[in-house]
Amino acid sequence: MGVLLNNPKLIAKYYFIHEDCLFENPELLNIYKSVIYTEGEAYAPEMAKRDFNFSKDTEESYKLKSKLKKDVLGKSYNMENIYVELKKLFIIRKNYNQIPIERIQNSIVEITKYLLYDEMSVEEVEDAIAQVTATEKFKRAVLNNKLTDFLEKGDNNLTNGLALPFPILTSIFKGIRKGETMAYAMPSNSGKSRFTINLAAHTALVYKKKVLIISNEMSEDKMRLCLITTILNNPEIQKLHGQHISKTEGELLEFKFRADKGKKVKVDKDGFVIKEKDETQEEFVERLKKVSTEFNQTIAITDWINRELENSIYFINITDHTNDELKKVITNYYYKEKIEYVFYDTLKTDTANIGNGEEIKKTATILSNLAQNFEIFICSTLQLSENSTLPINLTVNDLAVSKTIKEVLDTLCLVKQINREHLDEYEYSLKEVDTEFFELEKFEDPDVRYYAWIVDKNRAGAKPSLLFRLNLAYNRWEELGYLRLKQADNVD
Repeated sequence: MGVLLNNPKLIAKYYFIHEDCLFENPELLNIYKSVIYTEGEAYAPEMAKRDFNFSKDTEESYKLKSKLKKDVLGKSYNMENIYVELKKLFIIRKNYNQIPIERIQNSIVEITKYLLYDEMSVEEVEDAIAQVTATEKFKRAVLNNKLTDFLEKGDNNLTNGLALPFPILTSIFKGIRKGETMAYAMPSNSGKSRFTINLAAHTALVYKKKVLIISNEMSEDKMRLCLITTILNNPEIQKLHGQHISKTEGELLEFKFRADKGKKVKVDKDGFVIKEKDETQEEFVERLKKVSTEFNQTIAITDWINRELENSIYFINITDHTNDELKKVITNYYYKEKIEYVFYDTLKTDTANIGNGEEIKKTATILSNLAQNFEIFICSTLQLSENSTLPINLTVNDLAVSKTIKEVLDTLCLVKQINREHLDEYEYSLKEVDTEFFELEKFEDPDVRYYAWIVDKNRAGAKPSLLFRLNLAYNRWEELGYLRLKQADNVD
């Protein structure tokens, strides 16, 4: 200000428009207005005066002007440098005031402490502010900080993932870990949605975590029925609710419950209580309570679910959606409910890119970024092609979508049913390297199926081929062991 007062002509070039003039000291602001309206009035362009009011001339302001003029008299100053430094500070102050979020304000102020701040141009300061405000939501750190604490504590996302209900998968993946994306691919009608429900229920009930299920496959009612079926029949969850009962999804759907022995009530050939012709549903329910322990156990479990899972398993059905809508759904539930475990069934291209398999990588990339930025776990299902590839020989090339999706996933499993006529060709062991192998037991029940579970990608390490058994009617998944084709000397 002293330089301007001594040489008011400089205001013709070195001025600030009203919205960018942010002197912190009101006395200096008053003197600046005096320069544009009094000392430099003849040289200041109209743009420099716009929206400013007149200065207030007082004895104190006159004394301050005199002091500033004397302070710079006889000294050499580069007005260009002074102007740039002031403009940089004004830009920082303006953005600081516009974003009343403390952590972002602190990051904006830190720009003045950059090692090369003095060499930064006005435009580079603006770019730095834009970078700070755009990436503040991303996690940042100095990697070499607190390395000893990190190692000794042993409490980090690399070791403390939630255990899956499958010991081998838990071991090789180190559990399901926040910040990562997992995907498993199956052909159509193979159980993708049912496996999703199995994992979601396990996460919510065993670990008391909030989960979000996003589906473009199964409706809400089908998901509810599958959830009840899973919780009734899952051995680990049975330990929690204390009811040891087996009910198929079909029996639940048709509301079939067996009568207790000795109860005089009409039953069908399978022992299920028959609803009377003129009996209302409410009356039938009241009668079942009196004659069927099986019904009472089921109701006890659903009541238990309501208590245990109050606002814990969230569901949204999105049949037609864009990537932006998918991102907003996950972000909204994260902020609203602190959801940290998301299950997406099935991962497809967004509405605008249906039929373009390459576009699915963009969707997967968005999910991966969300997982990392918000430190949440996102598990997705994928479509596997209907082809003749043997289950044990599955590769990423068997995906129905672009194989490039593998690049952005942390974990990818390829899953396919082993046809009943080929069960004799396979065997499994309890350890990856073992000398004892077991036959695949054959069942008459068509709902009992065997699946080859091929770990195609695993950032945590091993990529074995596993054997699973599914009882579709009960949505009961069992991890049996390590799968292989029978060796020549083992084939009769």
